[in-house]
Amino acid sequence: MADGFGARFRAWVDRNLPTRESFESNRWLRPIAHRILHSSLWRMTRRSVPRGVALGMFTGILIPMGQIPASAVLALPLRANVPAAALTTFFTNPFTTPFLFILYYKLGNWTLHLSGTSAAQARTAVADAGWLHWLAADVGLPTAVGMAMCAVIGGILGYVVAAFGWRLWITRKWRKRSTERAARQIDAA
Repeated sequence: MADGFGARFRAWVDRNLPTRESFESNRWLRPIAHRILHSSLWRMTRRSVPRGVALGMFTGILIPMGQIPASAVLALPLRANVPAAALTTFFTNPFTTPFLFILYYKLGNWTLHLSGTSAAQARTAVADAGWLHWLAADVGLPTAVGMAMCAVIGGILGYVVAAFGWRLWITRKWRKRSTERAARQIDAA
């Protein structure tokens, strides 16, 4: 069953991940296409993939709409892997966003040392000043602060996890190659 899910996920990623051709054919990106299409931004290397993951986490959390184009454009000066950055922005999706906004609010509220608003106080504030004022004044600042903090923390964690994962992958690859070489030498002898 795990293989079926992995194969379906891989097929979904292959269908939805932006390609060089999709960037090349985009009329909005044509002025900077020569920069975006540079091969170093599309190659999987031990430095570019963690940068791409960190950038994808940062833009995925901090930018509510247009995350993939933003991460692609920001990948240029950071020399980050564009596919890794684009794929990582899917961390925020319709299923995770409500929980993330609660996390942003709670973290921002805790950071700013604001006293918690009870449900009765919130209803009174909404009735007195209007829900838009309540949203901007009482919820907006803690949520924005929490979002910025989560974007930075998510970027750092994404970089560390991707770099560690890359190292594990290469280590396993070298061990497998070493054991295969040893088996061939034993067979040849």
